Amino acid sequence: MEELIAKRYIKALKSSSDRSSMADITIVFKSLAQAFKEIKFLQIMKSKDVNSEQKLEILLDAVKPANSETINSLIKLLVEKDRINIIPALAEGMRKDAADSSKVYSGVIYSDTDIDTKLVEDLSSGLSKKFDSNISLEFIKDDFDGIKVDVEDLGVEINFSKSRINNQIIEHIAKAI
Repeated sequence: MEELIAKRYIKALKSSSDRSSMADITIVFKSLAQAFKEIKFLQIMKSKDVNSEQKLEILLDAVKPANSETINSLIKLLVEKDRINIIPALAEGMRKDAADSSKVYSGVIYSDTDIDTKLVEDLSSGLSKKFDSNISLEFIKDDFDGIKVDVEDLGVEINFSKSRINNQIIEHIAKAI
């Protein structure tokens, strides 16, 4: 639900901002969303003992270095409509929108065996060409039995499981007999 509401705000922001200012707004909201991961900050924002004006003051102080009337107006609107809780969803939506606009994505390679940087670069390059985008991949050692490539923002997941390949080989041999 928060994502749907956030999309409306993002759409309005995009219609009134250029690409550069949207990038700046995205950075500010990404930082603000990080504050929502702090338990004490979240308690203050959800507390009934802290009134709307105090919450507004806290949020405006947090974004003051950005010196942006657009950001200040958006914060005021979110507080007025009691939608402070969608700030993390706004930040994530803005990040995805920026990635789609610039066609720059990041993904992860999972495997239980070490993968050298050359293979990571080759996979990044191949996927970039395939999707006509700039895709950077990061290797994370995991307990996945094979190789799994995940680029969440594009909705792409490719995996090669050793056990699945073995099962397919056995199935193929059984059919041949």
